[in-house]
Amino acid sequence: MDDRGFELVKRDVHRTLLAQLDLEKLSATANGTAKQAVAALILDIAAREKLLLNAAEKDRLQAELLDEVFGLGPLEALLADPTISDILVNGKDMVFVERFGKLQKVDVKFRDDRHLLQIIDRIVGAVGRRVDESSPMVDARLADGSRVNAIIPPLALDGPAVSIRRFGTTPLTAEKLVENKSISSEMLAILSAAVRARISILISGGTGAGKTTFLNMLSKYIPPTERLVTIEDAAELQMQQENVVRLETRPPNVEGVGAVRQRQLLVNSLRMRPDRIIIGEVRGEEAFDMLQAMNTGHEGSMTTIHANTCRDAMARLESMVAMANFNLPERAVRQQIASAIGLVVQISRMSDGSRRVVSLAEITGMENDIVSMQDIFTFVRRGIGPNGAVVGSFRPSGIRPKFLEKLRVAGILLPQELFEQVTEVS
Repeated sequence: MDDRGFELVKRDVHRTLLAQLDLEKLSATANGTAKQAVAALILDIAAREKLLLNAAEKDRLQAELLDEVFGLGPLEALLADPTISDILVNGKDMVFVERFGKLQKVDVKFRDDRHLLQIIDRIVGAVGRRVDESSPMVDARLADGSRVNAIIPPLALDGPAVSIRRFGTTPLTAEKLVENKSISSEMLAILSAAVRARISILISGGTGAGKTTFLNMLSKYIPPTERLVTIEDAAELQMQQENVVRLETRPPNVEGVGAVRQRQLLVNSLRMRPDRIIIGEVRGEEAFDMLQAMNTGHEGSMTTIHANTCRDAMARLESMVAMANFNLPERAVRQQIASAIGLVVQISRMSDGSRRVVSLAEITGMENDIVSMQDIFTFVRRGIGPNGAVVGSFRPSGIRPKFLEKLRVAGILLPQELFEQVTEVS
């Protein structure tokens, strides 16, 4: 049977299945027992209708209909593939995935826009959110922590669109990042020491560069004796400590009230006795309160920011502080930034799909009215190798960072060789 004929058969069986199921009773049944009952009912319907299906087609029919009833329909097969990092649904019959840093179209289709909307409703309903004409955009998450953004008509002109940013069940380890040449072992040693010594870190990069993954990895160096509070728009951080309180923003309700923004959560978190505050991404007026917290007893806090260079990250922070409407002079804002943040990590996504730390810079203070920075390590790109991979090297600047004294006070001594070693990437 060809794919079109199979889809027609599946649609008929699905309609019959829904007519015979008592969904209310089904939801109260244990998931394993319910699946067995529905699987048996699917085969029973196929037998009664005398469908001409071979054994493989019956198995496929059963699996796909179980996904429709209990899961996310056509998305289930993609979510089960560990090599897929992003799932991008541009419409009912236009689905792309990212594998190993490269986008490719896949042969996955929804029956119609209504079918896709049902899947979106199932995703956002599970986390207590909604999407409809009065609220046509929504951020949500899946059970495994993957981040979901959905936008529907009238804002989406060609039908509902869904973007799913996947996160592995096990966080990416530092060793794996070094093995993948995303960072050199020397840079990692410096960063791990900075985290332990409570130096505040800003992780900068573009969309899909791996900022959150890198933040998750760095969190493992935070001592287990410290209390963490995480603040996010859509929960995706995977802290590797036990004493963690996770906070998430809330959108407005149907009447347009009741929204809780990151700034409100940040102010509240200061009353929760945190040792460090971890903000998933700073993107608005909460930047001012974050800098204040870093300067008043919450050293070692970390966050990410969208920017193309370390210097651009500073400019974006200034703009965000201005959004708080305090009318602070530029110099005062820059002084806050210079005293709050110790290290800026710039991550980029290379043309071959790999992610790499391209700059590790220290903020050293103020020179006149400018925040002064110095590179400790940079990734120098030389070109493209015969296999299409980016070729280059992680090179030290030769400058010994000023925060070494702070490391020494914390009992951490880094050898001079760390700041001299060149690591080739080929």
